[in-house]
Amino acid sequence: MHAARDQIEATRARVNKRTGRDLAAAVAIGVVLGAVLLASLLWVKTLFMLFATVMVGFALYELASALRFAGRDVPRIPLVLLGSAIVPITWYFGAAGLWWSTLGAIGIVAVVRLVELASPTTRTGRGAVFADITGGALCIGYVAVLGAFAALLTSQEGGQWWTLAMIIMTTVIDTGALAAGVWLGKHKLAPRISPGKTWEGLLGGAVLATAAGIALSVWMLQQEWWFGFILAALLVATATVGDLAESIIKRDLGIKDIGSFLPGHGGFLDRVDSILPSAVVMMALFQVVHA
Repeated sequence: MHAARDQIEATRARVNKRTGRDLAAAVAIGVVLGAVLLASLLWVKTLFMLFATVMVGFALYELASALRFAGRDVPRIPLVLLGSAIVPITWYFGAAGLWWSTLGAIGIVAVVRLVELASPTTRTGRGAVFADITGGALCIGYVAVLGAFAALLTSQEGGQWWTLAMIIMTTVIDTGALAAGVWLGKHKLAPRISPGKTWEGLLGGAVLATAAGIALSVWMLQQEWWFGFILAALLVATATVGDLAESIIKRDLGIKDIGSFLPGHGGFLDRVDSILPSAVVMMALFQVVHA
């Protein structure tokens, strides 16, 4: 029994080293988040709006904190409050609410940073202040706006099924890429950005995504089987770009994870990085199909 346990622990350590995270913890956290997500989508859709607002709020806090750690004076409290508010505003007022609330949030956060200059301790050069303001705009545009597209999609009639399909697809892509990368990965996809990602992992994620896309298109989205190929191709691209985009941010800031709230995942932003750009594409597909 001791030998078997040692062998299991050694295998787990090798997998964790290869994947760069505690895989068991990651799976457990993923199951919990998945259960909450399913309840919000299949029970009362309004719960998804609350779920998305909380996720966006935590992700905004993580990214703003990471920027402050790197020397950018980003006003966290107004950023989190105003950025999170974009999600429910989009839910109730649609695309118009999304764009007006986004402009308002970016403008108010910028004004707050300028007001802070009244204190001698926060006075810096014009270049630094401009970088602080653009850092706040980055947080809102990257996390809140893209996250609000998931709320906008879900709020449509039947949109919850498209949101669920998107999340299943991004999960399948991530799982397929992880499995194929661990066992077959040899050729680095973007070594300067994310050394752990491989072309073999990308191919593995694409294969599983195609199978899942066909099944979801026919049985969940009520589309033709060939729609699954379009769905898989687009979401593999957006999920990969989203993952690499966060890796670029982390590399530029010199940190391993944006946050540490979720064991095995790093933080909330690490969990939704591939979903954020995928929500925009999924919303566009929904509009094309229902035009």
